[in-house]
Amino acid sequence: MDPVLAAAIFVLGLAFGSFLNVCIYRLPLGISVVTPRSACPKCKKGIALYDNMPVLSWLILGGRCRHCKAKISPRYLIIELLTGLLFLVCYWYFGTTVSTLKYCTFGFLVLGLIFTDAETKLLPDKLTLTGLALGVVFSVFVPVNDLVSQFLPGVVNLPFSGDISWRLFSLLDSLLGAAVGAAFIYGVGAIYLRWRGTEGMGFGDVKLMAMVGAFLGIKLTVLTIFTASIVGSIFGLSAVLIVWLKRTRRFAKRFADAAAARRRAWQSAQVVYRNYQMPFGVFLGSMALVALFFGDRFLHWYGRFF
Repeated sequence: MDPVLAAAIFVLGLAFGSFLNVCIYRLPLGISVVTPRSACPKCKKGIALYDNMPVLSWLILGGRCRHCKAKISPRYLIIELLTGLLFLVCYWYFGTTVSTLKYCTFGFLVLGLIFTDAETKLLPDKLTLTGLALGVVFSVFVPVNDLVSQFLPGVVNLPFSGDISWRLFSLLDSLLGAAVGAAFIYGVGAIYLRWRGTEGMGFGDVKLMAMVGAFLGIKLTVLTIFTASIVGSIFGLSAVLIVWLKRTRRFAKRFADAAAARRRAWQSAQVVYRNYQMPFGVFLGSMALVALFFGDRFLHWYGRFF
């Protein structure tokens, strides 16, 4: 990597991370991300330009507002650093190519959706649907190189030049990836609704996976759903276990019989889990980033067993 260019890309990522913080805060509230200017949520004082520098301002101010001394969430610092590092990794991984621009855009959108879902249980359309459109457009300039492009060219001979041919197949990969990702999540949500009588998967997750499919194609989209389901299940089971252990200690003080305390604690943990709205978009987005950088290697390794 060119160290000067790498530093510039990292700083650019920090700036985009600062803007992403604005999106995460404002989009769920339906507020424009352009106006009004940034202000402290508590004292409503406008934030000066010198207090709005990515990372540095938070460190200099000690994570507090200059005027009212209200605490500023470390989430702002974390997102800026994560976005800068993600931009840097994309440059290291893809070089000075259009692919870097494509996957920096993808990472920016996915990070925003992960943190928005974690905080508000919402996945704003302005991120998901915009990302879906951008993913389809990028597929014309950066080949998706997925299942369709690997198998169809040997089956169907198009009367086009090679350049036009790969663009068409890449576009088809993107569209099919979006369709498969959205359809799978929608199908799971519909089955859960019929089974439990309550909504288990929101349309935000459907749109998120449509966006992921448009950027990554069918193969990595399926891998994303599979790994996100595993990680989400582990998280859910761990949450139930933790609640059960805590409730067991609490009920042990009220019940003389230890078995009765554990049984009552288990019932309580199940109630908590059923009423907990898991932000599945966090797991889908996280695993999409993992699939972006490691998915092909994992599938290549896994394919060697067959």
